[in-house]
Amino acid sequence: MGKKNSTDPNVLAFQIVQAATGEPLKPAAKPHKKNPAAVALGRLGGLKGGRARADKLTSNQRRQIAKKAAQARWSTSRLPKK
Repeated sequence: MGKKNSTDPNVLAFQIVQAATGEPLKPAAKPHKKNPAAVALGRLGGLKGGRARADKLTSNQRRQIAKKAAQARWSTSRLPKK
């Protein structure tokens, strides 16, 4: 299977010029790899975050947050205010 052709006219022009002049196409840049340690650390914080926040909230604070969410969810107007 060949390479997928781009629909971008600039990319197409670049490829035509390189093919006409005999210059080889530059290899595509390698995708940036994520640091596995950073990924694990971010996931660890993400797993703790919601639970830790819920543990710190009082029942009154949770009730207020739930009321605000319900009002936003069931409000009559879904369009943003001008």
